[in-house]
Amino acid sequence: MRTPLIAGNWKLNKTIAEATAFVNELRPLIEGASNVGVLLCPVFPALAATAQAAEGSAIAVGAQDIFWKASGAYTGEVSAALLKDAGCAYVIVGHSERRGRFGVPEPELEGDAGRVFGDNDVTVNKKALAALENGLTPIICVGETLDERKSGQTDSVVQEQTRASLRGIDAAAELVFAYEPVWAIGTGETCEAEEANRVCGVIRSTVAEVLGDDAGQRVRVQYGGSVKPDNAADLLGREHIDGALVGGAALKADSFAAIVNAARG
Repeated sequence: MRTPLIAGNWKLNKTIAEATAFVNELRPLIEGASNVGVLLCPVFPALAATAQAAEGSAIAVGAQDIFWKASGAYTGEVSAALLKDAGCAYVIVGHSERRGRFGVPEPELEGDAGRVFGDNDVTVNKKALAALENGLTPIICVGETLDERKSGQTDSVVQEQTRASLRGIDAAAELVFAYEPVWAIGTGETCEAEEANRVCGVIRSTVAEVLGDDAGQRVRVQYGGSVKPDNAADLLGREHIDGALVGGAALKADSFAAIVNAARG
């Protein structure tokens, strides 16, 4: 039986004080949530404070990105060891925004400016390996753009990204995947639950193809893309959906708690 994981990706939001206040507000709202994992992913400066505020609760903390080197002349990067030192147990890897693929057009990031986001299948794999080697669980994000979906490439894109991310990874590794259709991230559009479940099943079968059937059954596959309290139960009740990677609805404690509680059944 896979335990669902509800993760809040705060993206570029919340000061240290706001993060701490959020945790204090959230804790009583999800009290007794023993059959669901709860995860918050704040900005780097708020990681340690969020972890400290969450001590003694069911709330885990994760980072939004990682670099695969342990140390060195890599200005602006952060290693797995530093994330663990800040209290992290998880790290998001290869989010579509880190790959430079946005659901909402970003005119200021067109051309050379967009190179600030440089993740690709090779770097996602390196980051996932670095996380695992240092005791962090990677949440590996995969998903197609609107143009890719319209041209019938959804399955091939998701399969290719999944296979590439698994190079060199042991079948016994603890992994989480997140299916995030790029066109549904931050747009208010949600993939229909039946289709989201189908694609999560494609991810699961691809993991099984690469790492074996046991790994395919064990891996947790989240759905992400405009998850809200009013659609959470429908999504989370599906066979292949083992939780959610929540964006906008994770910025308010009451709405995030409603999604956590929907996963409890």
